[in-house]
Amino acid sequence: MSVITSKPTESVEEIKARSHFLRGTLVEGLADETTGSISEDDNKILKFHGSYQQDDRDLREPRRQQKLEPAWQFMIRARIAGGVVSPQQWLAFDEIATTWANHSLRITTRQTFQLHGVIKRHLKKTMAAINQALISTVAACGDVNRNVVSSANPVESSAHRLALEWASRLSEHLKPKTRAYHEIWLDGEPVVGGEPEQEPLYGPTYLPRKFKIGIAIPPTNDVDVFAQDLGLIAIIEEGRLQGFNVAVGGGMGTTHGDASTYPRLASIIGFVRPDQLLRLAEAVIEVQRDFGNRQVRKHARLKYTIDHRGLEWFVHEVEQRLGAALTASRPWHFEHNGDRFGWLQGDDGRWHLTLRTEAGRIADTEARPWLTGLREIARIHQGDFRMTCNQNLIIANVPADQRASIDRLVEQFGLTGYARQSGLRRNSVACVALPTCALAMAESERYLPLLLPRLEALLDKHGLTDAPIVFRLSGCPNGCSRPYLGEIALVGRGPGRYDLRLGADFQGLRLNRLFRENIAEPDILAELDVLLARYARERHEAEYFGDFLLRQELLPEAVHVLNVVEYA
Repeated sequence: MSVITSKPTESVEEIKARSHFLRGTLVEGLADETTGSISEDDNKILKFHGSYQQDDRDLREPRRQQKLEPAWQFMIRARIAGGVVSPQQWLAFDEIATTWANHSLRITTRQTFQLHGVIKRHLKKTMAAINQALISTVAACGDVNRNVVSSANPVESSAHRLALEWASRLSEHLKPKTRAYHEIWLDGEPVVGGEPEQEPLYGPTYLPRKFKIGIAIPPTNDVDVFAQDLGLIAIIEEGRLQGFNVAVGGGMGTTHGDASTYPRLASIIGFVRPDQLLRLAEAVIEVQRDFGNRQVRKHARLKYTIDHRGLEWFVHEVEQRLGAALTASRPWHFEHNGDRFGWLQGDDGRWHLTLRTEAGRIADTEARPWLTGLREIARIHQGDFRMTCNQNLIIANVPADQRASIDRLVEQFGLTGYARQSGLRRNSVACVALPTCALAMAESERYLPLLLPRLEALLDKHGLTDAPIVFRLSGCPNGCSRPYLGEIALVGRGPGRYDLRLGADFQGLRLNRLFRENIAEPDILAELDVLLARYARERHEAEYFGDFLLRQELLPEAVHVLNVVEYA
């Protein structure tokens, strides 16, 4: 790949450099009562604190006509390693959402909460309340390592619980060291005198772009480990955690019409013992910090650093910093990248109930009073809650004698839909998109409940209602819902128009391919009708839809390597 020498179009690096370790002029901007917004420079710094400035795009034109500024609001994202919260923390987020946000909680594809609709004068109160619940938002966004995700299954062995502990250790170890967060949001006193403030790992300009880490525990790939900048596959042998296979360079983001951008699956480069893991993560981040593209942000992710300089070069750099050679990767096998719904008993006798929450949105509607229902469950629950990377929720660690009480509340508040849904619906993921995401080109979360019944009608027509099919819906090509790993995926191009992508596998090991570009719903349904009819007639026993399309050569030629690459 040639060196990219395009002139920078953004000044993000300069903004970070002069931000005084992520302070910027946030204090002054928050105090300005003449506007509901902050400056664009401060918005870039605010991301490192776990929040984005947004506006309600549905109201843009009416407010413009009334000569009003946009309906500014803020999204806040928590940093919750592995997605685990206590009942008390759940209730705290519920209260925050109903007091200062838009009366809903949203489970993200990075296993955490997002709050939407917080206005500027409530932003500091909301951040403080989150911290009072013993949860932070620092580094949930921005050019740093973000929320570390881990297999949501808490139950199979003590080694599984140890893998989750490593997610927490990584999250804490790689957190920025700046004191700005506590000064701005928690009224911490600035430190005067002494040693100058430093970021030992990140440096004064942090990373070139965001960085994501995920831990998967075979045979479940519920974190889509190969979509991560640093993917870790836990190797458990004879009930003991031996270490982790290391995969680098995954990333989902791309740009329509720009062939120099693309989704990429991470490449496996070796194996590390648990005692090497923290230093290994530091080494990978250091290489990206020092060699990532800081001139063109859309080429700044780790995947481009690796593809430009070569995987062999990258491994050498990492090993030099690690002070040891990586050993050969250990055998592993994934069966699926979805969630397991219903009750499951753990090795310690406790029970775990996985519920499907559509697009991760938990709110009260007339048909589905889920926010209230989960509030009532949290009031009696004796275990914890675990969010999944597929936007679902586990009521975890339930004592056997409490199952009946949980079941009654699940039934009372309509949280039982997972038991009666199609295989496609159970494996669907959608990003937020309109009206709040500034990058959205088309609907996603709001379109999902309209589109799913139409897709299910096709499945029913061809006798495929129970066939498990991974479906991903995205309002833009940036890939928050990991659309390039969907057996069927729609990626927004404009209002009501999407790219139809097909052919990923059911384990998260193969990217899909562009099948039809920039089409509307009638053409989407027509194309799928033909393909699903063939799938129903000609599939092999237990053959997944994406594998069928590939075997029957019904897909276009691949533009980029499809399968996981193992470094030799």
